[in-house]
Amino acid sequence: MSKLFWLSDDQWAAVEPHLPRNQAAARRVDDRRVISGIIHVLKIGCRWQDCPAEYGPSTTVYNRFNRWSHKRFWLKLLEALADAGAVTRSTSIDSTYVKAQRSAFGGKGGGRTQGIGPSRGGQTTKVHALTDVVGRPFALILTPGNVSDITVAPTLLARAPDARYVLADKGYDADGLRRSLRQTGAVPVIPGRANRKRAVIYDKARYKERHRVENAFCRIKDYRRVATRYDKLAANFLSGVALAILVAF
Repeated sequence: MSKLFWLSDDQWAAVEPHLPRNQAAARRVDDRRVISGIIHVLKIGCRWQDCPAEYGPSTTVYNRFNRWSHKRFWLKLLEALADAGAVTRSTSIDSTYVKAQRSAFGGKGGGRTQGIGPSRGGQTTKVHALTDVVGRPFALILTPGNVSDITVAPTLLARAPDARYVLADKGYDADGLRRSLRQTGAVPVIPGRANRKRAVIYDKARYKERHRVENAFCRIKDYRRVATRYDKLAANFLSGVALAILVAF
């Protein structure tokens, strides 16, 4: 059997103050045990029904994850920790593709509604993220795989209004985005595309720090239910991504 995951004392101390309180329901089972079970399933990639008995009934583990996903609790928890600790003077923006496994299809509203679309890699979901100066993701958006990065960038960057520098690859090279960043006082650190008539001047030394967002995607894809999408609902998959980030935060 694979090694079980348990939240450390430090991780639990960061999470516990943000848990819902005084809910009108039967007495909740041990939160630390159940959340550890949720993270174990995300990390190992097993089916919810195969969650080890040490975490309690598998239905309890899944129902807690699903119910709190619909309430955006996991995303709000990430936002709370980011507000308390993220250093966003410099931020990197990027996206990564996630292959949608066949069990991810059939969600209400169709694939596009649930963040699945065709790309060069097949039917995929795209996770767009902002990372802080040490490479910790603090803002997320989920889209179908065929949505361009530049389309999502303004909405995502609105989550970092105090950023002094914005690092991005050539996929974000657009005059409109550069203008909007400068209007907010941010410096775009974005190389120009090869077909530009005029070369773009940017801070090459600072641009080297963009690798941190790539490293962040590598870390969260160590979680098998993040590296491959099995969830039908976009809300549940995005919650899984947020939880993987929370463990690393």
